[in-house]
Amino acid sequence: MRPRAWCGVLAVVALSATACGGGESKKSDDAGAAGAAKAGFPVSVSDCAGAKTTFDAAPKRIVTSNAAALELLMWLGAGDKVAGTGFPPGKGTVPQQFADQAAKVPVLGKKVIPKEKLLGSGADLYVDSFSSMKNMGGMGMAPTAEEFKAAGISHVYLKSTACASMSKAARTDLSGVEADIEELGKVTGTSARATELVAGMRKKTDAVRDALKDVPDAKRPSYFFFDYDAGTKQPMAVCNRQVANAVITQAGARNVFADCAGDFKPVDWESVVAKNPDWIQLGVRNRGSEEANRKAFDEAADFLRTFPATKDLKAVKEGHFLRIGSERTTIAGVRSADTVREIAHTVHPDRVK
Repeated sequence: MRPRAWCGVLAVVALSATACGGGESKKSDDAGAAGAAKAGFPVSVSDCAGAKTTFDAAPKRIVTSNAAALELLMWLGAGDKVAGTGFPPGKGTVPQQFADQAAKVPVLGKKVIPKEKLLGSGADLYVDSFSSMKNMGGMGMAPTAEEFKAAGISHVYLKSTACASMSKAARTDLSGVEADIEELGKVTGTSARATELVAGMRKKTDAVRDALKDVPDAKRPSYFFFDYDAGTKQPMAVCNRQVANAVITQAGARNVFADCAGDFKPVDWESVVAKNPDWIQLGVRNRGSEEANRKAFDEAADFLRTFPATKDLKAVKEGHFLRIGSERTTIAGVRSADTVREIAHTVHPDRVK
C-alpha cells in the first residue's frame, strides 16, 4: 500500500497522533481551542426550565424562529451566520442598515418553520423566541430535544419572550431583554458588541428613569395598548409578563391590564371602558410603507372614535393616541429602549425631552 493510502487509514483509526502530519493537526486543534477560550468559550446557557446547553465554540449556521431573533443577531454582528428564519420580517420592519441583509435570509416558513424543514436545515443552532412552536400554530409538532440532538442542532431561547408566560413576577423593566442580548452575545462570540448594545439601551432608559424619579405611581397616566390587528370584536390585552408591560411601565405609564398575570389575554370592551385610560396606543403592525402605516393608524383611531363603547373614553375624547407599531412594543429587542423613550416623551413631555 502506498504511504498516502496508509495515511488515510491511520487518520481514520487514529493509531498515531503524529502520523500523516498529525503534529500539524494537533497544533491546529490547539490553536482552535485557544481561540475559543479567548472568545469566552465554553459557554453554558439555560432554557425556560433551567436545563443547560453548553457551547465549545460559536455556531456556524443559525436558524431563527422569527424576525425578532433575526434582528438581534444582526445587531450583534452575527447576521452573516443566519441560514434561515421563520416569520420573516415584513418590508420596512427591520432597521434600514439591516434591510438588504435581512432580505437575503432564506425563508424556511412564512409562519412557524415546519418541523422537517427545521431539522433538515443543516443548522447547528436554533434561536427560539417562542416557548413552543405548537403555541404559535405550527405545522406539526415542535421537534423534541432528542430530535434536535440527532440533527446536531442546539436549541436556545430568548427567555424574555419564550419564558414570559412561565414567569412568576411581572416584567416592569427591560432587564430580561438585556439579559437575552448578553446571553446571545456569549453564544455567538459577540459579547463585546452585546455589552455595547446593552450599555446604549441603559443610557436611554436610565435617562427616562431619572427624569421621572419623583413622579409617584398614582400620578402616572393609565395606558391601554390597543392591538388593532388582533381584531376589534374582542380586544386583546397585554398582561404583566409581556415585554410591552415592561416598556409601558419603564416609560412612566400604568398598563391598565397590569393586574393580568401572563402575556396576552382576550378581554371585553366593558373592561376597557371601566379602566377609562388616559392614553391609548394604536398597536398596528407594519404594513411596509409610511403611507400604508398611516392609513392603518387612521383606521384604528377612527374605530375608537365611532365605536359606541369607546367613543366617550377620556383618551379618545382628548385625542390621546400614540402611533407606535406593535412590533416595537410587544417584541423584545434593542429598539425596545427607543420605544420606552418615545412613550415617556409623549405622556411626560415636560420631563422627557
